[in-house]
Amino acid sequence: MTTSATGAAKAATPPNAWVAAMPAVFVLIWSTGFIVAKFGLPYAPPLTFLLLRFIGVLLVLGPLVLLMRSPWPSGKVGHIALAGVLVQAGYLGGVWCAIKIGMPAGLSALIVGMQPILTAFAAPLIGEKVQGRQWLGLAFGIAGVGLVVANKISLIGLTWHSIALCLMALVSITIGTLYQKRHCPQFDLRTGTLIQFAASFAVVLPLAVAFEHLTPALQTVQWTPRFVGALLWSILALSIGAIFLLFALIRKSAATSVTSLLYLTPPTTALMAWLMFGEAFSLTGVAGMLLAVIGVYFVVKK
Repeated sequence: MTTSATGAAKAATPPNAWVAAMPAVFVLIWSTGFIVAKFGLPYAPPLTFLLLRFIGVLLVLGPLVLLMRSPWPSGKVGHIALAGVLVQAGYLGGVWCAIKIGMPAGLSALIVGMQPILTAFAAPLIGEKVQGRQWLGLAFGIAGVGLVVANKISLIGLTWHSIALCLMALVSITIGTLYQKRHCPQFDLRTGTLIQFAASFAVVLPLAVAFEHLTPALQTVQWTPRFVGALLWSILALSIGAIFLLFALIRKSAATSVTSLLYLTPPTTALMAWLMFGEAFSLTGVAGMLLAVIGVYFVVKK
């Protein structure tokens, strides 16, 4: 092999390694969502927290888009905005509000964990076919999630309002993922993300004013170090880092394969909670994590 060929091969290695690592990095970052909720929700109402999160993303990405002269997605703005409202406002707003009014985190994780199954049933609508091996993987995945959260499920404080909010979140992120895959899978991540968070802000703002008595003074927010840390992480890691990765994965892969990665979120979150807060993590949970990993392997294997 010539020197130039060797150099070209080395140059190609980092991008390929990064592409291979993208799903794992996405799962790790996405799994911190419940950890952020544990840190942040005691100090601010859920919709108010999300509004601050959306504002932070706009303040970071707005100047970046202008300085880099990022291309505007001509003819796709409406589709991108709607997908963003479903994935951001609908999903996050539903889950966080459900947890705030009493939905146990374990049960909410189990309900939202049904998304890959729901996506698989709807896959033919966007021209995708789910194979028998993938159905088996989806079944393994949901069984694994069930084992992980089994000892964390409690019906105390459960109301029909919290159940409805969690189901709304499940349907919202499923429809949003499928809609984006079909109508706007390709767009500049910088301008596209800016559009999605601006649209989500416009939807959540009146709801926060109506239901959480939001005012410009933000009297309902306690600016503690834990809250500020949770807010910064949710802006930079979750809303920018994880969402960029999610969009890149949607662009590259079938919707069923992408959403199957969410099976790994409850096990990873449970492991993080064990390390950070000393929460119980039993052998049943370990078995559930392994089952979820096997399920995802079956779904994404070529």
